[in-house]
Amino acid sequence: MKTSATEAAAKGRLYVVATPIGNLEDITLRGLRVLREVDLVAAEDTRQTRKLLSYYQISKPLVSYHTHNEAERGPELIHRLQEGMTVGLVSDAGTPGFSDPGAALVARAWGADIPVTAIPGPAAGIAALSMSGFTGDVAFIGFLPRQVKKRLEFFQQLAQEPRILIMYESPRRLGGTLQELCRTMGERQILVVRELTKLYEESWRGPLAAVTAELSSREIRGECALVLSRPEHLQKPTVDVKGYLLEAARTTRKRGRALALEAAEVLGVSRREAYQTYLALKAARQIPEE
Repeated sequence: MKTSATEAAAKGRLYVVATPIGNLEDITLRGLRVLREVDLVAAEDTRQTRKLLSYYQISKPLVSYHTHNEAERGPELIHRLQEGMTVGLVSDAGTPGFSDPGAALVARAWGADIPVTAIPGPAAGIAALSMSGFTGDVAFIGFLPRQVKKRLEFFQQLAQEPRILIMYESPRRLGGTLQELCRTMGERQILVVRELTKLYEESWRGPLAAVTAELSSREIRGECALVLSRPEHLQKPTVDVKGYLLEAARTTRKRGRALALEAAEVLGVSRREAYQTYLALKAARQIPEE
């Protein structure tokens, strides 16, 4: 619902503030200004947020807001917003609303006609995607199920997803997750990043089987972001062998195996495919005799 300027002036405002996912320098100037100006900061982990505020010499009242107290703390924060307070909502790290309870408070604010403003910034999934080199539509999965049975069913369903996949995983479950991904989505490429933006950041990229084998003997520490490419068969561009042969036959004197060989080299298809296509066109008299 849209809020008018008059109504907004009588109420507070909820600011959804993105904070660093590791390196404390990864916060925008606007984000710092808003944290200095709001009346209250609602944090998923007050200890982490206190480190950030202390680093930038910001002194603000902090209240905890997380999954276990959302039911009671959510209405309390809405009440404060309705009284005219401004609240900065921050997650443990990154952008609130992705795999954390932030979305619930934002929904409550909209329901109470409280203005909501986003202060964009770091997001682990987007950062990992930007360094993957994978292109195409994207699906954000977030944290994976913990129970074994649910995970197996989840991966089987996810295998049908044609988009790039972004997910988060703990180092303790990473090895098993990679093996499950190999069984269900083996044709994909993967990027695995641990400790993203931190001092000991590491990344591995390549075919799922290769990365899984490489990490099988490694002790991985720190939260991991995973980016899986689209299925390989969807990445190959459609090749018009028939169109190429018809055009080449019209503009050159090449025929037979010579023309098929040229098509195979130019288009990156097999010689057999190119020659079979040529024979079919010739049989249909679409390619004239020499």
